[in-house]
Amino acid sequence: MQDDSYGTQTTLVAVRPDREIPTSQRLPYFVGISAVTTGAKGLSMYLVVVPPGGHAEPHTHCGHETGIYVLEGCVETRYGPGLRQSVVTEAGDFLFIPPGVPHQPFNLSETTPARAIVARNQPDEYEQVLPYDPAKEAQGGA
Repeated sequence: MQDDSYGTQTTLVAVRPDREIPTSQRLPYFVGISAVTTGAKGLSMYLVVVPPGGHAEPHTHCGHETGIYVLEGCVETRYGPGLRQSVVTEAGDFLFIPPGVPHQPFNLSETTPARAIVARNQPDEYEQVLPYDPAKEAQGGA
């Protein structure tokens, strides 16, 4: 295995999220690792909270992969054209979302928030997302 660390940062950085950032999905995000907080060049990680009975706005991620680890709760993620497919994840599950796949997570509990760690191969603090309208898919548009 080749060591490609020459010339890279040599200090470890611990981050305790101290603020919520607004997102286009309208869910609370707490920034952990990003270009701003740690100098990361190819990775970001956040804590996301889906309030009881809450959901994100439908969206797609522009050009980056997303990995999610559910810490607490049970989340249904509708995805694909028209959001007609669905997968349910709960505490202890991982979920992979490829670039460009429309999706929308829903907290299935009306009483308990769902919490998850989100990681992306994109270091920006504010993620690059496009709103998605599933009704346009039903009309033959994208």
